[in-house]
Amino acid sequence: MKDQQSPSGVIERLEAAEQLKLAGAYEQALLILEGLLVEDPENVSALEEVADNELSLERYSRAETAAEQAIALDVESYTGHYILGFLRSQEEDWEKALVHMQKANKLKANNAEILRCLGWALFNGGQRAQGIVTLERSLNLDDENPLALCDLGVAYLQTRNTAKAKTLFGRALELDPENERAHECVQAVTRMEEMIIEKQSSKSHA
Repeated sequence: MKDQQSPSGVIERLEAAEQLKLAGAYEQALLILEGLLVEDPENVSALEEVADNELSLERYSRAETAAEQAIALDVESYTGHYILGFLRSQEEDWEKALVHMQKANKLKANNAEILRCLGWALFNGGQRAQGIVTLERSLNLDDENPLALCDLGVAYLQTRNTAKAKTLFGRALELDPENERAHECVQAVTRMEEMIIEKQSSKSHA
C-alpha cells in the first residue's frame, strides 16, 4: 500500500514554507511548495504561497501564473486577487488593479496590506479622497508600516498637505532609517517647501 502524505504533514510543510518566507529564504520556501504541488497540483494554499514568494523575488510572470492558477481553482482566493492587483499596480494599470484589490478586500476585510494597495490604486486611479481614507484605515491597522506611511505621505504631498506628509515620512524614517523611499520623499518635501518660500519671497518683492 502506497504511503500517502497525511493532511497534517501537508500543513506542517506549508507552515515550514511560511517560516522560511518570513525569514527571507524564498528559494528554500519554494522548494517545499513545489514539492507539495508535485503531489497535489490543486493545492490552492501552496499555489498562493508560490505566488507570494515569486513576488518577493520580483519574478512577476511566475507570480502571476501561480496567482491565476489559485483563482482558477478557488474564485475566493483573496491572496490570488491581491497579487494580481499588486502586479497591475506595478504596471500602473489602476483600473485592473482596483478590480482585483476590491475583490481581495471583499474576501478579506480589514487586512492592512490589502487596504494599503487598494488605497494606493484608488488614489492613483483618480479617486483621491477615497484613496487617502483607505490608506488611513490601513495605517490604523498597522501603524508601524513604513510602506503605508510613505504611501499616505506621498498622497498628502500630491494634495499639497506638506506638513502632514513630512510627519509621515519622518515616522517612516524613525522605523526604518535605511528606507530609500522615505529619504527620497523627505527630499521631495524639502524641495516643495523651498519652492513655496521662493514663491512667497518673489511675491513680497514684486
